[in-house]
Amino acid sequence: MSLDRGWVAAAARRIAERFERDLEAMVAVSSPSGDVAAAEELCALVAALLPDEAEIERVPCSSPGFAPDLIARLRGSGSGRVVLLGHLDTVVAHEAHRPLERLDGRLVGSGTIDMKAGVAIALGVVRALAASPEQFAELSLITVVDEEWRTGGFDHGQAFAGYDACLCFEAGQLAPGGGEAVVAKRKAAGTLRAVAHGVAAHAGSSPEKGRNALLAIGEVARRVAALNDPDGPQRLTATPTVLHSGGDAFNVVPATAELVCDLRADRLEAFQPVLDAVPGEIDGVGVEAELVRLWPGMDSREPVARLLAAPAAELLGGPVHVGGRGGASDASHMAEQVELTVDGLGPRGGHAHHPDEFVDPASVEPRAAIALAFTAAALAQGSG
Repeated sequence: MSLDRGWVAAAARRIAERFERDLEAMVAVSSPSGDVAAAEELCALVAALLPDEAEIERVPCSSPGFAPDLIARLRGSGSGRVVLLGHLDTVVAHEAHRPLERLDGRLVGSGTIDMKAGVAIALGVVRALAASPEQFAELSLITVVDEEWRTGGFDHGQAFAGYDACLCFEAGQLAPGGGEAVVAKRKAAGTLRAVAHGVAAHAGSSPEKGRNALLAIGEVARRVAALNDPDGPQRLTATPTVLHSGGDAFNVVPATAELVCDLRADRLEAFQPVLDAVPGEIDGVGVEAELVRLWPGMDSREPVARLLAAPAAELLGGPVHVGGRGGASDASHMAEQVELTVDGLGPRGGHAHHPDEFVDPASVEPRAAIALAFTAAALAQGSG
């Protein structure tokens, strides 16, 4: 079977026809990061939705204590090797979980756009290619269960080093002019955590005997925010996001406080000056600071535009724009090992991490076509 424009259109239509059913089944499972039972249930569901030809393996997760991740492989007689990438975990706690429902023309539910809808399309791509093993040497799908809460590294990149392409299924997007786009550039991301250790004292009778950790951590927040420079050479954003104070009562000088800050920049090296700006002591309060979550940047725009975008556009009968996005993704980790890494192949939607998170169902078929076209182009590039 030739992976031509007709194949792309027909396969995209089939993916769209069963998309809502697959998405509903996945969203029905509440799966906050770290819940082993939920991850096991979702991995079993993914295995059931894969074609019979898929070889399924459970591999250790990058995060200790999490359920194993899932890798599925189709082996063929061709020469191209492509890996599809997605995650099954969400940031939504069980008590806030919302099953899938149609509201005002949208598919609303927890984890829909981030990123169970993308996984549903990736599964459709695997099913579409299962009937054409002559088109590839290996087509793999990896679904991880810790993307939303991973604090360490990513353990799976090396296993796919040398593959012809990695396609990641985070949410799709439109180009500034309105055309369909994929993501080939992401900023590096980091999390700075600072803890202040002061001395408690009665706030009314003897506040001078205390050392106010809350005031100290507030000064840390000010210093971090002062380094925010989104228009600078590294496009650094430094944003205090979470603050906890350890005061025991309204009339007690707080002895401890903790601050978390979100950092984004073109390169990881931009975060070290932010960490260096946090002193070890402020007004007698000890301060400890560290970078606890580091995600590399990604910029594969040139090779993607040169090697994949034009062949994919030919299969689609129209252009696809190659753009960027600020948010972090596992695609950034894979890009360190696979030069042709493309993200944003999922459907379009919005409000990720919010109660009204949604997918635009009208985007499913065209975004599935884009995913199929990029997969076919990557396999052709590998065979060439």
